[in-house]
Amino acid sequence: MTLSFSFLMTEALLLFSPDCSPLQHFSHKVKGRYHWILQSLSASCAVLGLVVIFYNKQLNNKSHFVTWHGLVGLLTVLYAVLQSLGGVSLLYPKLVKRWSLSKLKRYHATSGLLAYLLGCTSLLLGMCSLWFTTAVHSLGWYLASSCPALTGLVLMNQVTNAYVARKRF
Repeated sequence: MTLSFSFLMTEALLLFSPDCSPLQHFSHKVKGRYHWILQSLSASCAVLGLVVIFYNKQLNNKSHFVTWHGLVGLLTVLYAVLQSLGGVSLLYPKLVKRWSLSKLKRYHATSGLLAYLLGCTSLLLGMCSLWFTTAVHSLGWYLASSCPALTGLVLMNQVTNAYVARKRF
């Protein structure tokens, strides 16, 4: 699940960055297709990770979703899957005739940012777990925990500048 949120989803969102996108000179449509592919991989990895964790807890007779990390992680995976399904309306905007394409893009970007920030929160909560704090000490913990916090801030800035700042809801 860490691979899903810290790498695949981050890269899928950074595709639209005007500053650091690897597809900077490609059209928005091409970026959208790559975004769709990376987000599909991200959602698949997240669901697979959730299934593996659930199965492992079942094998070891441990309780499910009893920590904040577990609860926020479950909520994040469910929300990310719903968000990915909502993104299909951008691939086929004629299916949703009530809303304009620009409104759909704005809602999808804002809702996707919330999904990403939930993922960052879940990662940070996982870094506060007993297992992680015993495995990673002092400076390493601060460096590791700064990664989801900083990427969250960068992507918040990107979405805010691209969609929210331009037009109010």
